[in-house]
Amino acid sequence: MAPTAVQYEDSSQAGPRTLYDKIWADHLVNEADGTSLIYIDRHLVHEVTSPQAFEGLRLSSREVRRTDCTLATVDHNIPTSSRKSFKDTKSFIEEADSRQQVVTLEDNVQAFGLTYFGMEDKRQGIVHVIGPEQGFTLPGTTVVCGDSHTSTHGAFGALAFGIGTSEVEHVLATQTLLMNKAKNMRVKVSGKLAEGVTSKDVILHIIGVIGTAGGTGSVIEFCGDVFENMSMEARMSVCNMTIEAGARAGMVAPDDITFSYLKGRPLCPKGKDWDKAVEYWKSLRTDKGAKFDKEINIDAADIAPTVTWGTSPEDVVAITGTVPDPKEAKDETKRTGMQRALQYMGLEPGTNMQDISIQKVFIGSCTNSRIEDMRSVAAVVKGRKVLCSLEKDDLRRQAKNNEAANVIWTELASRRKGAQATGTKAVVQRGGVDPRPNPGRV
Repeated sequence: MAPTAVQYEDSSQAGPRTLYDKIWADHLVNEADGTSLIYIDRHLVHEVTSPQAFEGLRLSSREVRRTDCTLATVDHNIPTSSRKSFKDTKSFIEEADSRQQVVTLEDNVQAFGLTYFGMEDKRQGIVHVIGPEQGFTLPGTTVVCGDSHTSTHGAFGALAFGIGTSEVEHVLATQTLLMNKAKNMRVKVSGKLAEGVTSKDVILHIIGVIGTAGGTGSVIEFCGDVFENMSMEARMSVCNMTIEAGARAGMVAPDDITFSYLKGRPLCPKGKDWDKAVEYWKSLRTDKGAKFDKEINIDAADIAPTVTWGTSPEDVVAITGTVPDPKEAKDETKRTGMQRALQYMGLEPGTNMQDISIQKVFIGSCTNSRIEDMRSVAAVVKGRKVLCSLEKDDLRRQAKNNEAANVIWTELASRRKGAQATGTKAVVQRGGVDPRPNPGRV
């Protein structure tokens, strides 16, 4: 499977346009009564939100319209344990519901002729990691998946967002989607980040500023020095969490960092097609004078290493800060929510964040499961030891008594060789981290 680079004729829309405006116009098929039909370039499919969609195709006697633009994998319901003894899904996955979903996807991809990165395929991994790794995700494309964190792919200058099961069926059948155009929002972070401040801190700080509803109804474009200097992995973490800010999608304009990351990947354009694609991709920048419905400007110097104290991504505070006091909240609804969150978390107002003991550390979600993240872990662990390892039977007791830290690292299958070659895996193992050999459910 090798999808060609997507290119479109220049839109006739007058005046300066945002990056989002350009991609939207390039994919607009029809518009009537405020509802638009847009073309979808890339469709990522996994085992959780697809069974009913495929069944709908069967009932209506439809085929998948663009099998070459559809990529399936399993990642939500598979164990992270070693697959050395793997024979087949039915015997390997013990949990009945999880096993059924994976087996159903295996049957569906075979019936509909789709490219599938299954449990025996070394390319299998977290759906929002394998798309970029394989070059399936490209600048200027529309990317959808039945998963809210599809916004991850916006890091490449793509319009990427999650869809529901009925929409998964619609895209499989027609390669199009009915939707309303979102508003334009820009978040600019200027200056230089302090040492130790990462992309995760940046997006948590942004959510803390605008709230979890701050991006509702909008597509956010991230710009400014901070994002321009980020690696692709860091940009993906930011765009991944755009959904936590309430936005439909997040985007970063493609640049030389983007092109360097993509060049040579298996599903990327090659030769003259690559040159032609890059020429188009370079046009995917917001025009000077383009209007945004909402703009947020943040000084990078104001961002510190950031953690959450509550149950919402907007419940953030600097690691050097303290747990806030609900009594200081002016809004009664906000105050009640803070009280419930603190009760659930077992925290007291005024507690120094650095004094809070950690019981478990998990590294490997779709937000932070790339080789860059693993190298960061290795840099911290090198020469040190995890406080202690937890046996499953003791996990609940020790966590309750703040007795130990348990670090689990789910290894990215398609990056396994890279981690071993650079010594990353060996370093974290020596430090007491449990590097699960395969991506999946912990």
